[in-house]
Amino acid sequence: MKKIVVLGSINVDIILNIARLPLPGETMAMHDRSMAGGGKGANQAIAAVRAGAETSFIAKIGQDRSADFMLDTFKFDGLNIDHVTKDEKAGTGQAYILLDDNGQNSILIYGGANQTITTEDIRNAKDTIADADCLITEFETPLEASIEAFKIAKENKVLTILNPAPAKTYIPDELLKLTDIIVPNETEAEAITGIKVTDQPSMVEAATKMHTMGVKNVIITVGANGAFYSVNEKNGFVNAYKVNTIDTTAAGDTFIGYLASKLNQDLSNIEEAMKFASKASSITVQTQGAQNSIPHLRDVEI
Repeated sequence: MKKIVVLGSINVDIILNIARLPLPGETMAMHDRSMAGGGKGANQAIAAVRAGAETSFIAKIGQDRSADFMLDTFKFDGLNIDHVTKDEKAGTGQAYILLDDNGQNSILIYGGANQTITTEDIRNAKDTIADADCLITEFETPLEASIEAFKIAKENKVLTILNPAPAKTYIPDELLKLTDIIVPNETEAEAITGIKVTDQPSMVEAATKMHTMGVKNVIITVGANGAFYSVNEKNGFVNAYKVNTIDTTAAGDTFIGYLASKLNQDLSNIEEAMKFASKASSITVQTQGAQNSIPHLRDVEI
């Protein structure tokens, strides 16, 4: 069984169902409103544990009802939460998701306790990281914590996966050089490289630019079209499964969690792992919400 550690965010998602995004100054009625567990880190951790991996989560929450709601979710899934700690001042993270009738979303984030994770928190989890096969992180928590975690991982030959989301135009060279695989979507790839990703030649160009920045391997996800990879000096494309999309929330996080659960340390099964991850994502987008839409291993068959 793979051992995966995720360093990342916890958000309680408030989902607002609307016909379309409002114009500036416009007041609109909602179809519906609901609440669910979310946060990129939590989504990725839930995806990994549901994919069958032994998964540990490094994160922070507030001292509020939202924290209790999220902890109950993690315990139910069997996620190791020994390193999910409470901040005395900041509240648990929140995400306000505007979801339109076409299944597309826009998201507003309150970082809260997610932004209080420190390098000391990471060092407290050193043994857990060192014992893992793979460490995943993203950009909804402080960069200093990510760098410290990746340092510990590389000292112990642990595979590192960076999901550079939300998009940043600047990523420290130190973090990139500690990254074994970077997994941006097309928007994030453009933010990193300045290259607009529209087709496979531009994906090759963007991946090449990321290689020159210090990242060994690149996967660029392009939503309903699939995902491009430039791994071990080879590149290719894995098509997405065609389904009726209801809500794209957590699709990318599902992809990463499932990818990590299947991937060999030498990345020799990259296409197989990407197909597995793509299948899981195709199930996620058919249900509204974040963690509630992430499938279990028994539901993902290729």
